[in-house]
Amino acid sequence: QVQLLASGGGLVQAGASLRLSCAASGRSPSAHTMSWFRQGPGKEREFVASISWNGARTFYANDVRDRVTISRDNNKNTLYLQMDSLKLDDTAVYYCAAELGHARYADYVTSDPTVYEFWGPGTQVTVSS
Repeated sequence: QVQLLASGGGLVQAGASLRLSCAASGRSPSAHTMSWFRQGPGKEREFVASISWNGARTFYANDVRDRVTISRDNNKNTLYLQMDSLKLDDTAVYYCAAELGHARYADYVTSDPTVYEFWGPGTQVTVSS
């Protein structure tokens, strides 16, 4: 089992930056793909960004790709999401997710939420005008 705990959310003004972190414990996801998703008020959960096990491959949702950077530090078992130029529409609960079902060191990224077996409880990001 993998336990994921996201942090770093908060209330910020439009145009500000935030860095989210997701600490993994238990079984390490360092050899597997991880991603960020979010769910805004009244919206379905949506994909934000995905990163391969070694960070060599990343994939972003179209509406965030110019403002968001996903990264990871496998030595610390931590996933990050740097978000810049935040907009009101970025208001959401942000979830980190890990998949351990594929082969270790598989070089891929995916926005398919059904691939991810482990999810953290989320961290709230609220952007105000």
